[in-house]
Amino acid sequence: MRFPRSIPGTRAATVLSAAMLAGASLAAVATTAAVATTAAVATTAAGSATAAIRPAAPGGTAPQLHVSGNELVDSTGQRVVLHGVDRSGTEYMCVQGNGIFDGAHHQAAVSAMLKWDVNAVRVPLNEACWNGESYVNPAYAGANYQSAIKAYVHLLNANGIVAILDLHWTDGAYTGPSAGCSSAQAVCQKPMPDAAQAIPFWTSVADAFKGNDAVIFDLFNEPYASRATGSTASGWRCWLHGGTCPGISYQVAGMQSLVDAVRSTGASNVLMLGGEEYSNDLRQWLSREPADPDHDLAASWHSYNFNACSHRSCWKYQVAPVIAQVPVVAGEIGENDCASGYIRPLMRWLDSESTGYLGWAWNADFDCSSGPGLITGYGGHPTAYGFGLRAHLRSMAAG
Repeated sequence: MRFPRSIPGTRAATVLSAAMLAGASLAAVATTAAVATTAAVATTAAGSATAAIRPAAPGGTAPQLHVSGNELVDSTGQRVVLHGVDRSGTEYMCVQGNGIFDGAHHQAAVSAMLKWDVNAVRVPLNEACWNGESYVNPAYAGANYQSAIKAYVHLLNANGIVAILDLHWTDGAYTGPSAGCSSAQAVCQKPMPDAAQAIPFWTSVADAFKGNDAVIFDLFNEPYASRATGSTASGWRCWLHGGTCPGISYQVAGMQSLVDAVRSTGASNVLMLGGEEYSNDLRQWLSREPADPDHDLAASWHSYNFNACSHRSCWKYQVAPVIAQVPVVAGEIGENDCASGYIRPLMRWLDSESTGYLGWAWNADFDCSSGPGLITGYGGHPTAYGFGLRAHLRSMAAG
């Protein structure tokens, strides 16, 4: 998911409303808006509720996680429920030539997260920047990008925070339904990851972080293969098997091939897999679950107030059956009305299911009219929307 810092004038409103009327997720909305604007300002360069764990104080150690039944557990077998935020920027700053991080990413900024009782941070990545593809400024790609991400993950883990690394933007020319851009470069959300770069990406990322199970791999941000292929059945086949998929011009890396790429390195990290319709539809997740020799898979679910599955009856019908079988993490939750009337009952329901969630996004330059921003500054002062998330997390930590 990508939200621009600012989109001037009526063009932003037109892009936003048109995409929403088309039924796109905020990821597609924001990507389309990002393409519409070329104004980018560099801010920095490289360089059950009782089951929840509280984040450790600075200097603590993040839990080493694996899957047991339908739970995430630590090395002692204690259940861990993740509550956190998405820290956007590392998916777009590099490919736009503006640096690596969007805003502060040092100890003081992480300490501000801890004051919200956060124990997980999801970090969106760009495969072209990690892989050092030729069209990315080398100052923000390859070894420089990798070193910056590794350092940030180390900082999060050292503060007791689980890091979730998400493959967000990928290569592949796609101009079909809900397309975010016409470019074959990794400058927007695509319906599925590309085999040519996504498989080397995950092989390299897994090599870099294997042995550290306080890092979760979220294999692909928000698949929407069904829109591209023209049907739910063909979309889920593409989701699992990849290869040549109707309506998609590039060779797709299916979820099975991404699982295989990670496990081929010896990495045992927990893997999150988002469902269809921008990770909002989990109805065929269990029947399409990839084979994993480590049995360490979790479902990723995204939930916003404008998604199709945005009411309690749908959560009970579509999401609860998956929660009963495998761990589910709501990798993104949010709303586009600058308030918290949607996420509050959603969080209460997820708490009742002992299921974790992360709010989009811990970015101070996201205007709520173009994408939910939790904070007004990296000291952690909340927006009206962020206040709802912070108050809820603090109330849970207080017992």
